[in-house]
Amino acid sequence: MFHSILFQIANTGGAVVNQLIDTANSAAAQMPLPTELPKQTSLSLLDLIIKGGPIMIPMGILSCITIYFFFERYLTLKKSIHLDDNFMNSIKDFINSGNLDAAKALCRNTTSPVARMIERGVSRIGKPIKEIEESMENVGKLQINHLEKNLSILSLIGRIAPILGFVGTIAGVIKIFYDISLTDNISIGVISGGLYQKMITSASGLIIGLIAFIGYYFLNAMLDKIINKMETASVQFLDILHEPTK
Repeated sequence: MFHSILFQIANTGGAVVNQLIDTANSAAAQMPLPTELPKQTSLSLLDLIIKGGPIMIPMGILSCITIYFFFERYLTLKKSIHLDDNFMNSIKDFINSGNLDAAKALCRNTTSPVARMIERGVSRIGKPIKEIEESMENVGKLQINHLEKNLSILSLIGRIAPILGFVGTIAGVIKIFYDISLTDNISIGVISGGLYQKMITSASGLIIGLIAFIGYYFLNAMLDKIINKMETASVQFLDILHEPTK
């Protein structure tokens, strides 16, 4: 009798367990499948600039100034660096033949600081060599000053832009602490605005400063080539003047 009671209890328990399993399976089948988490959308360049805050306005102005003066000086120096290889040979032939007017006309028709300097030397022929040399040197300095115009602006921007980026970094940190004080919460959602401003302004300042410095030294390399051509032409011209006295 005791065994029959245990067998009945076991059968009843098994039936209850089976019923619970069936109920759980039916409930799981009726539950809706979990939806996919929304994918994070990428930020556009305009969105990044806006998240950088008000400091991005002077950053944008500096970037425009950098681009303008780089290309303005580049085109000027590229035009000035070009000089016909036969220019000095032609000047020598005109001087030796006594045709100084043709030499001056060739200098006026040549768009190069070398031609401006040689033209002054030709116009001083007949005067002492020392005076001719000094006159050419003065013209050369004026031409170099003209070519160096606005290069200092690129150098200045190369120093200012990273400092502005650092100011934006400080402003971003202040914003983070201010937002935390308002919400009494240190979640990513609260501090993300300040972090965006901090990182974007720092990166923008470094990028603009780097571009300005690269442009500045690239243009200076072009200017050095022009100066070397001017010095070489000056020596050749003085040698031409000394030839008849040899």
